[in-house]
Amino acid sequence: MEVGEKLLIVVAYDISITTENGTKRLSKVAKICLKYGQRVQNSVYECNIDTLNYKKLRNELIDTIDCSYDSVRFYNLGKNYENKIIHFGSKTINNVDSPLIL
Repeated sequence: MEVGEKLLIVVAYDISITTENGTKRLSKVAKICLKYGQRVQNSVYECNIDTLNYKKLRNELIDTIDCSYDSVRFYNLGKNYENKIIHFGSKTINNVDSPLIL
């Protein structure tokens, strides 16, 4: 893997809001994920990031969650992910690497 090479990382989380500070943790986890990627489902984000930012993302989330109640999963789809994603339904997802025309 080359330095600076972009990978598609899918982050999925389940944060308990019935515990003390659960709602705050949920909000903080969502904000962290938005710094690195885009929301594609409730509690699921796609992050097109390099390995350094992947490590930062993981560390920020691990430091935020309460491992006794919460969970976070990371799926590394690598750099050749275009044919690995199939989408059905109404929610459109922006390709962050393609040009954006306003």
